[in-house]
This record gives sequence, structure tokens and C-alpha cells, in this order.
Amino acid sequence: MPDAYQSHAPSPSAPARRAEAVTPNDATDLGHVAKALYLGQGGDIVVIPANGTEAVTLKAHGPGYVAVQTRRVLATGTTAQQIVALFD
Repeated sequence: MPDAYQSHAPSPSAPARRAEAVTPNDATDLGHVAKALYLGQGGDIVVIPANGTEAVTLKAHGPGYVAVQTRRVLATGTTAQQIVALFD
């Protein structure tokens, strides 16, 4: 299929080109840093930001987006559901 956007440079504010379901895990990073997260159901989400080392708890209303570049979504403390990582 032709891709009219393939030659466009990715940016943090551009729509994602890939999406993967996330299973929160206290010990394992995502396969790639996510540019944002989508939550199908709101709640607390505990993340380690892309350049961070400490966990941060965010309160999110769902469904909706969390605009934090994220390397890990922790299981402990996360109550949000249907989490999807968005990537370029």
C-alpha cells in the first residue's frame, strides 16, 4: 500500500506510526521508548519516563492519552487498563 507519510520526519507531536499493547512489568522496559500511551480505562499509571530512573505515578482519566515519553510501565500501583504504547 502506498504510504504518503513515509518520507516525513517523525516528531513527538506527530501521530504515532506503530502501536503495541502493554503488559505492565516492574522489571522490564518496553521494547522501544513510547512517544505516548493510550489508556482505554483510566486510573493510576506508574511509569519510568524515557530519561528518568525513578517511577512517577500519574492519575489519568480514560479513555485518553498520556503525553509522556515512557520506557517502562510498572505493574505495582498501575490501575489503568487497556494500555497501548505509541511509537514512530
